[in-house]
Amino acid sequence: MSEDRRPDPATEAFVAHRNLLFTVAYEMLGSAADAEDVLQETWMRWADVDLDTVRDQRAYLVRITTRQALNLMRTLGRRKESYVGTWLPEPLLTTPDVADDVELADSVSMAMLLVLETLKPTERAVFVLREVFDLGYDEVADAVGKSAAAVRQIAHRAQAHVAARRPREIVSPAETRAVFGAFQRAVETGDLQGLLDVLAPDVVVLADGGGVKKAMPRPVVGAGKVARLATIGLESVRLQATFEPVEVNGNPALIIRFDGGIDTVVSVRIEGGLVTGLYAVRNPGKMTHVDSAIVVTR
Repeated sequence: MSEDRRPDPATEAFVAHRNLLFTVAYEMLGSAADAEDVLQETWMRWADVDLDTVRDQRAYLVRITTRQALNLMRTLGRRKESYVGTWLPEPLLTTPDVADDVELADSVSMAMLLVLETLKPTERAVFVLREVFDLGYDEVADAVGKSAAAVRQIAHRAQAHVAARRPREIVSPAETRAVFGAFQRAVETGDLQGLLDVLAPDVVVLADGGGVKKAMPRPVVGAGKVARLATIGLESVRLQATFEPVEVNGNPALIIRFDGGIDTVVSVRIEGGLVTGLYAVRNPGKMTHVDSAIVVTR
C-alpha cells in the first residue's frame, strides 16, 4: 500500500486497540451486539479528538469506551427488567488461546458475567477495569468520573461482592478437556449413568429462550434432574441433532444444531473434576457471534 493510502493516525490507534475495547465493553455489558454499539460510539468520539492533546491513546480510548458502556448499562437495566424468562449473557465463540489465559477465560465466562450482573454499573466498571485489565486507580477514576479515593472504596466493595459469589476454583485446561469430553459423549449417546458420573450433585442449569424459544423458566438443580433433562429431553431429536464442541467465552461448550441451524449453545462450567453449571442459550437474537471466533484480549 502506498504511503498516501495508509490509515490516518486516529484510525490506526483505534484499530490497534479495538479488541481490547471490545473486551472491556463486553465484560461490562454481557452482550456482543451492545459492545459493538459502544465501539461505534467510541469511534465517533475518538475521530473528533485532537491527538496532539492525548498523552496515552490506550487510556483515552478505554475512558471513552467505559463511559459509553456505563451510559448504555443504565438503559439496559430497564430493558432487562422486562426480559422474558432467564437472562444469560450473549455467547461468544472465542479463539483457543483464550482458554490458555486462565484469568481472561474466567473473566469472560458465563459464570463470572452473571456475577458481574449483580453489581451496580459503576461497581462493575471499576471491577472490570481494575481486576481484569489491571488499570491503576487514577486511570479507573478518570474513566468512571470519580475520585481515586472513591474508586478505591468502590473497588474494595466490588471485590468482596464478587469473591462471595464467583466460581470456587479455576480448573486446569487439561482437566477441563477431560471432564468436558466425558460430558459430551454422555449427551451425544444419551448415557444417563455417564452424565450422573460427571455432574456435580448440586449442578445448576440455566436456560435463556428470550420468550422466543421454549426454555425452562427457572433454574434446574441437582444431578438427577439435570441428567434426565439432558438425556430424556433430547431423546426424540438426538438422531437429527449435531453436537459441535467449541470454546464459548473461554470455556468448553456445545453448539447443538438442527438441519444445520443453531438451536442451542450450551456453555459448561467445570470445578473439582465435575460439571457444576450449564448455561443454555436458545434466544435466536443472541446467536450472531457463535459462527466465527471473536478475539478478546486484556
